[in-house]
Amino acid sequence: MFADLKTAIVILNWNGRQLLEEFLPSIINHNSNGAIVYVADNASSDDSIRFVTKNFPTVKIIINKENGGYAKGYNDALQHIEADLYCLINSDIQVTKNWLIPILSVFKNEENTAIVQPKLLDYKDKTKFEYAGAGGGFVDFLGYPYCRGRIFNSLEEDKGQYDDTKEIFWASGACFFIRSEVFHKLHGFDEDYFAHQEEIDLCWRTQNEGYNIKYVGTSTVFHVGGATLQESNPHKTYLNFRNSLFTIVKNVPKQYLLQTVFARLVLDGIAGLKFTLELRPIHTWSILKAHISFYKNLFKFIKKRRKLQRKSNYNIHTSVVWQHFALGKNTFKDLT
Repeated sequence: MFADLKTAIVILNWNGRQLLEEFLPSIINHNSNGAIVYVADNASSDDSIRFVTKNFPTVKIIINKENGGYAKGYNDALQHIEADLYCLINSDIQVTKNWLIPILSVFKNEENTAIVQPKLLDYKDKTKFEYAGAGGGFVDFLGYPYCRGRIFNSLEEDKGQYDDTKEIFWASGACFFIRSEVFHKLHGFDEDYFAHQEEIDLCWRTQNEGYNIKYVGTSTVFHVGGATLQESNPHKTYLNFRNSLFTIVKNVPKQYLLQTVFARLVLDGIAGLKFTLELRPIHTWSILKAHISFYKNLFKFIKKRRKLQRKSNYNIHTSVVWQHFALGKNTFKDLT
């Protein structure tokens, strides 16, 4: 039915033999639409590739020369893949029967839709949405990302409330479909991010080019989450705080830029104080390092900003921080 949409499912791997053994079979078994499955290896030191070659001979292998993280890893690998659609999928995702059909249908019928994500549920508790993307992502006026089904660490139970197809602001990098033409037109992910929030930056740039981003709730996948970098890892804290500031500098419209950066720096300081009071000073240090890196790279990102077209198409009327932490709102429908 979708033979004219050549699709490549690309799994980025770094020392993930155990994850590939557990989750690759579901991708192969539920691939009734003839997508070509690739494993793009980020210079692993384990036996991941030997294992895949021996046990899954239909899977194509791409070897990257170095571990450039999510951003460079995919940028390098996708140079070698010819397809109309790329499905960038984490190695810790279990897919479901016919998961591709509703997504391919959207791409086939909506030429202006460039990026799509399915419903992401928690593999460890399949009744709940998963942190990384849940029911589709949005950004508030201070650049904080949140999702339908996930406000900060508050996760909703899946009761069918997001079984719709809806335009969103950003799609999760855990399971990220994008038209190859758009990916290469925008030069892919920003490799200075290494990992975390590079998909938000790419989605923002994609919308600024006039394309739509969709969530398709009739397609479901289950995500373990934190399989490469767990939430408690201070390096993840560093990347999230630093990359969020990078995204603001690159993409927030000029009239909001200075106050947004200033507000985020203040709130980051409050977050650092909170980590200290929770006896997690290593995360406070991660925020300090993130700010140092941000200042060191500021002029580089200002130069990147000058090359981009920006529109105020994010939610400048909502502060998810205020509504969640001050007003106690924990679900997407309660936000105003």
